[in-house]
Amino acid sequence: MQKTRRMAGVAGLSVVALSLAACGGSENEGGEDGVNVGIKFDQPGLGQKVGSGYEGLDVDVANYVAKDAGLGKVTFKEAPSKQREQLIKSGQVKMVIATYSVTDERKQEVSFAGPYFIAEQALLVAKDSKINGVKSLSGKKLCSVSGSTSATKLKEQVPGVNLQEFDTYSKCASALSTGQIDAMTTDDTILSGYAQQDSYKGKFKVVKGVGGDEIYGIGIKKGDTALCKKVNTSLQKMVDSGEWKKSVEKHLGAEYQLNAEKNPPKQETCS
Repeated sequence: MQKTRRMAGVAGLSVVALSLAACGGSENEGGEDGVNVGIKFDQPGLGQKVGSGYEGLDVDVANYVAKDAGLGKVTFKEAPSKQREQLIKSGQVKMVIATYSVTDERKQEVSFAGPYFIAEQALLVAKDSKINGVKSLSGKKLCSVSGSTSATKLKEQVPGVNLQEFDTYSKCASALSTGQIDAMTTDDTILSGYAQQDSYKGKFKVVKGVGGDEIYGIGIKKGDTALCKKVNTSLQKMVDSGEWKKSVEKHLGAEYQLNAEKNPPKQETCS
């Protein structure tokens, strides 16, 4: 009788352990259940929610990599700039593909596969604006989003700039269109997307030559070299098959000046 009770107890503990394993984290492993990927929802040409769907270069990269690497169907999650590291570390998403620039500071918290694109920092100003470079920004109202690297870089170069940080680039673009700010800054890819958006067409212009490269990587959990290698293999297939070029031309548009000397970029070694 005692032996029966002991076996029942062991069985009960096993059930509890399995239950805890099933519920003990929000880790998104991919496979048959699919994979959660963080993107931006408000960046035309890159990651944008349109109705019930999503479109842009980042969306295409996510779908291609997930399918090729056997990660299953993608479920897109919004990944605001200042939340990207936490989304990965908490397991709410397996990857972040959201114009996510590779920096030494971010490498302390997450790892990166890729890169898959190299953009450059620029300004977006009104069509008739006299702002033509960094020196013109002193005393002007400059908008970017919290957590982006672009605003920090320009603030260091132009201490006199009046920096205003919003939580989305869409709010910056809206403020620029109404004259509440004088310029917004981020990657030329994102700014070109707003300049070409129907609601702003003909109202804005992109000013280049104000900053350095923005190297887009795919953010993953720190130290996950197995996933990094899988993603890099898939990215190379996307380039070799012509799908990468097709996506760039489709989403960034004919007016975007692609730096063909740097794109598509050479992938870094996973570590």
